[in-house]
Amino acid sequence: MYYLAILETILFWGGLLVFLVSLAMYAGRTKDFKSLIMFWQPTIAYNVVEFKVNRTGLGMMLIAIVIRFAVHFLA
Repeated sequence: MYYLAILETILFWGGLLVFLVSLAMYAGRTKDFKSLIMFWQPTIAYNVVEFKVNRTGLGMMLIAIVIRFAVHFLA
């Protein structure tokens, strides 16, 4: 279980970093910083690579949350 706790931490913070990289890629390409600040409005139009990086980061964070619940409820 100790290894799952380490894996959860690595996946969460790594996923957050990958997610922020996708936002930086979008901002660098479009120079549209207003869309990043007003994230509740669906105005961000990713290209294919940015979308894949974004979803990878979100997926890593989601897996980390599932691991945290599994460790909490199974331990």
